[in-house]
Amino acid sequence: MAKSEPSELFIKTVALVKAIPKGKVLTYGEAANLADSPGSARYVSYILNSSSKKYGLPWHRVVNSQGKISDHLGRGKQKILLKKEGVIFQSNKLDLAKYLWRPTPSQLRKIFGS
Repeated sequence: MAKSEPSELFIKTVALVKAIPKGKVLTYGEAANLADSPGSARYVSYILNSSSKKYGLPWHRVVNSQGKISDHLGRGKQKILLKKEGVIFQSNKLDLAKYLWRPTPSQLRKIFGS
């Protein structure tokens, strides 16, 4: 059985997440939007869950649309990693107005190689 090629969203998500600066975050939805695939936040989540180790992705820099972290393993690893980068939390929520990364069009061209 032949392996299928990764989707454009997969390729763009991997490149985008690798480019998120320390101390900044993206939401799943914003990552999908920036990768030209609005409405694909769940697929972005799937990509991070399935490929973070293989591609060395800083998965911890992607949060939900309310600025909440996902602690599905109950270990608080995402919060710990973000705190090490200087992100301040109130409970399990961070201030998206302060920490959301907003790449410029020229940064996106460089990230996506276009």
